[in-house]
Amino acid sequence: MSLAAAILFAAVAMSAIVAVRYLLVSGGFALATRARHRGLYAGQAAQIRREIGWSLASAAIYGVPAGILAWGWQARGWTRVYTDIHAWPLWWCPVSILVYLLAHDAWFYWTHRWMHAPPLFRRVHAVHHASRPPTAWAAMSFHPWEALTGAVVIPALVLAIPIHVAALGVVLTVMTVMGVTNHIGWELFPRTLVRGRAGGWLITATHHQRHHAHYRCNYGLYFRHWDRLCGTDEGLGEFALPKEPRSSRA
Repeated sequence: MSLAAAILFAAVAMSAIVAVRYLLVSGGFALATRARHRGLYAGQAAQIRREIGWSLASAAIYGVPAGILAWGWQARGWTRVYTDIHAWPLWWCPVSILVYLLAHDAWFYWTHRWMHAPPLFRRVHAVHHASRPPTAWAAMSFHPWEALTGAVVIPALVLAIPIHVAALGVVLTVMTVMGVTNHIGWELFPRTLVRGRAGGWLITATHHQRHHAHYRCNYGLYFRHWDRLCGTDEGLGEFALPKEPRSSRA
């Protein structure tokens, strides 16, 4: 296989992996929603079809740089991803996870705020906010230009910051699960966490759904510190609590 063909195959394969991961995780949480909150997505069939369509397009965009770097990691050693657990001190493994999440969160916060500038919002970010209210299928429902801003951050990090392959798997799992659970329309986590000290710093569906309702607040992805520092944290409200009726979320 030629070099170009090998890179193309890796990009296509990774795009397929991202698409299948999206369908499995979003589909799983959609089934959980149907079981726990029957009728929550009633009347949203057309919206869900749009969400799936945009998300599969986003999966292709996310998969291309990830696939190229995955090939480069295995074939050419392009990245700082390592497999020998002793290559770096053991304490760096959990710390690297936190570093990646903090860096990703900062990138997301500022690009997300940028997407809310009126010209960009109308042309790009409105695709995501067309999900009113969002469903489990909405996590990757982005215009291609917005998907591109999200697709570059993890590849950039693996080129710059060492991380064990298992730790990278944790980062990708957190990214996927939180992306979906922040949009499912009900709160997965217990009230003691959401309303407690941890909930003052972590973002869950209750926090993010307020963004989808009010637009100009709660821009973060994992953590609330950027919202707090920049005066855009509007708190939790009562938008995504498990026992709340659907009509109050409109």
